[in-house]
Order: sequence, then structure tokens, then C-alpha cells
Amino acid sequence: MDWDDLRIFLAVARAESLSGAGRRLGMDASTVGRRVARLEQAVGAALFAKTPQGYALTTEGGRLVAPAEAAENAALTVAEATRRDEGIGGQLRIGAPDGCANYLLPQVARRLSEAHPRLEIQIVALPRVVNLSRREADVAIAVSPPDTGRLTVQRLSDYHLHLAGHRDYLDRHKPIRGLDDLKAHPMIGYIPDMIFDRELDYLSETGVEIAAISSNSVSVQMQAIRAGAGLGIVHDFAMPFVEGLRVLLPEKISLTRSFWLLRHADDRGSRRLSILADELAQGVRTEIARLESLVCAPMDRST
Repeated sequence: MDWDDLRIFLAVARAESLSGAGRRLGMDASTVGRRVARLEQAVGAALFAKTPQGYALTTEGGRLVAPAEAAENAALTVAEATRRDEGIGGQLRIGAPDGCANYLLPQVARRLSEAHPRLEIQIVALPRVVNLSRREADVAIAVSPPDTGRLTVQRLSDYHLHLAGHRDYLDRHKPIRGLDDLKAHPMIGYIPDMIFDRELDYLSETGVEIAAISSNSVSVQMQAIRAGAGLGIVHDFAMPFVEGLRVLLPEKISLTRSFWLLRHADDRGSRRLSILADELAQGVRTEIARLESLVCAPMDRST
């Protein structure tokens, strides 16, 4: 049995489509389909069933996943051993929520790239939890530790959030002295039925039930606040990117959340991924501390 055919089989199993697997592998869908057919002929059984939702594993296909992943890990171990003297290269795909991907990871990725010039870094920003079992990423950053899945979980760092508004908006309105004053202001936040983690439900902290403008993207929310459309809960590490942002009611609204680093349990033996995961973790911690230090100490913005 050809390892390369097993590699393609795993890509289809994770993407649940020929085209999705082809994009990850750098192949066209027809080539992926031919290689899957060749593997099916070799094992003497259908490995996938085509459904309206995509390619689903058959019983025989499901049985092949574990040995194929074992072969994948063995191949990665051999590759690491032969390239150890050349430095770390290859692809590192990082899955992360929107705020982390936009405001933290570009700087962290720059440092990783400088340390490992042969490394190809991909940042996947998704408004949901990244599925490591389907290999959507090599490592993922999450806002809460998962309850299920064959994953290794590492606490990265706490981060902080505060209520904020842009000076152009605040200059046009009466001073905000307490929580009751917020009812007279449009709030910006998440679309309620698209909040994928309870840790992202910030609006209740303000006492306002419905956001006037909402988005599943932290970056869109930030742009709305910068445009003077209203007030919103903002990551402290994002504030240095928007000139004119002011913290409001810091003694009454101050949130602390955490980032967690997730890896697939089968990757624990990968020296390469362990090194990169450690450097990624340290980079995220350093960047949060650096950016939060740039935010002015909370002041009374009500007058």
C-alpha cells in the first residue's frame, strides 16, 4: 500500500470533499479522486460514500483512519530526523478566533518566520472552534478548553477587555457616568445566535440586551466603534491599533478571559510541532503583555 495514497485518503476524510482535499494537498480534484480509487482497488473495498454533504467514510474507510494516521506520524518523525540539521521548515497552520488572528498572530508569525526562514505559516481565522480532528489546522487557539476530543490542552495567557468608544462619538454625546447611562447609547457586539463560545457573550456586562449593530467578527465590531456607531466591549490588546479609542467605566466593566492552545493528541510525539507550539505560546504571551502595556491606565472618562 502506497503511503502517498494514504496521505490523500486522510486529506479527503478530513475535508469530506475531493476539492477541499485537493486545495490542502496542492492537487486538482480529479487527481485526488483517481488516487482514492486506486487505494480502494488496493484494499478491495469502498472507502467513501458520496452524499449530498460530501464524501463520508464507509465502515471500511473508518477502520483505515487509525492506521493511516499512524503511518502519517511515522512519516513526519522520519522527516524531522532527516531535516534536523536544516532547521524547522514545512507548513504550520494555526487556527484562531478572529480577534487573536487579527491583532496578535501577525506579529507572532513574523517572529516565527524570522526564526525559521523555511517555515510556511498559515493563519486560519474562523468565527468558530477549529476542528483539529479533521486537521483544519496543526494547532489551534481557543477561548475556552474543550470538553471532548483527543486533544492536548495548554493554558496560554489571560487577556483583558473593557468598554470603549471612539472620541469622535463621545464628543458628540453627554458624559457617561454610570451603567444606567449606557441605555441611551447604541451598543456594538456579537450576533447572539452566532456566539460559538459562552466566553464571548459580553453584552450582558453592559446591562443592554440588544446590540444596535452586531457581527460575528471582532474586526468588524472594532471598525464600527471606530466609525462612531456606538460603544462596545474591546480587547485591550486591540486598542493600540485604533487611535482615539477611550476606555469607559473601567471600575464597573472589566473582563478577564483566557486563551488556550490545542493540539491533536496524536501529535505529542512530534518534536517539530512541540518546538513550534512552545514558541507560538511564548509569542502570544509576549504580544498580549506588550500590547496591553500600551493601553493607558484606566481613567475616569466621564467628564
